[in-house]
Amino acid sequence: MHIKKFVTPEIIFGSNAISQVGEACLRLGAKKVLIVSDLGVAKAGWLEKIIQICKDSHLPYATFTDITTNPKDTEVVKGVSVFRENECDAIIGIGGGSVLDVAKAIAILATNSGKISDYEGIDKIEKPLPPMVMVMTTAGSGSEVSQFSIIVDSERKRKMTIVSKTLVPDIAIIDPFTLMTKDSALTASTGMDVLTHAIEAYVSIAATPLTDVQAKNALYLVANYLRPSVASKTNMEAKEAMAMASLQAGLAFSNAILGAAHAISHAIGGRFPLPHGEINAILLPHIMDFNFIAVPKRFTEIAEIMGIDTRGLTQREAGNRAVAFVNQLSEDIGIPKRLRNIGITEDEINLISQTALEDACMITNPRDMDFIQVKTMMKNIL
Repeated sequence: MHIKKFVTPEIIFGSNAISQVGEACLRLGAKKVLIVSDLGVAKAGWLEKIIQICKDSHLPYATFTDITTNPKDTEVVKGVSVFRENECDAIIGIGGGSVLDVAKAIAILATNSGKISDYEGIDKIEKPLPPMVMVMTTAGSGSEVSQFSIIVDSERKRKMTIVSKTLVPDIAIIDPFTLMTKDSALTASTGMDVLTHAIEAYVSIAATPLTDVQAKNALYLVANYLRPSVASKTNMEAKEAMAMASLQAGLAFSNAILGAAHAISHAIGGRFPLPHGEINAILLPHIMDFNFIAVPKRFTEIAEIMGIDTRGLTQREAGNRAVAFVNQLSEDIGIPKRLRNIGITEDEINLISQTALEDACMITNPRDMDFIQVKTMMKNIL
């Protein structure tokens, strides 16, 4: 019997949960917070809301919003300067995965020396981090509950996967109301990221009964609520379901880790400024098909959770139906089918394939993959 660990922050979930952010920081002993966000979140009005809450809580603050879609190490360095110059002692992240990953990376360098690239890989962080409260505004990355931070090394043009229990935020705040300001394209791509988290965590070699229950519920919710969530900004039932799906998929992958779809997606995202969820969505059905022979029973279960009647089907047929379900879902919500549709060219494939094999997420993929297999798959999806 292997020892099973399951890490999670304190979680505050529900409509208007965002109002608790000031009190959450004060409970953690914060004297002055750095609010990390981006221009999209500011434009939607959520940054102003957090600032007002800090004022109402008599909590001094500074802000940092200089963050791009696939955030770079240079942005982290700027954020750390703001943290130090303003003598902050805690961090609030408010935004999607990019913002929260930068907020965590700033926390690393606030108390640990060197460059952010020194912490690439697993368990490299030595000193405790400042208190972190993360407020998620997209039903996507799960970063508000995870032990991951993904940052682009701008010199090497590759995504660094930083994994450490110390990156799990102290408090995660998930307020479905914040999802109502997202456009349909962002709702679609972040929702497919949630689906990829759930499926990859469920078939991961590090899956446990504790991660399975989270992954299965996330999978059920995405299968039933992603379409209506993309269709309408104001469908509150769908927003709540997708917020819960994102949270549960985040808890699942934070503890079970991920697989080949994320490894390849990180390799692509390090070189191209593309939405991470969209890359995952293009890769996912092909990775599912490839991984089927490693865990056929699990793929049959995935089909059942999606609502597919598997009675009378072989495991292979059930697995095929699950792949077809993902393809149809992607098509319904407007996700491109091929990598060339998002600007990937054949001359990039060798480098992307090699980089993917070095990604930490490849370790937990249920089926071994070599360079030729990654390259062949990439060519097939091109």
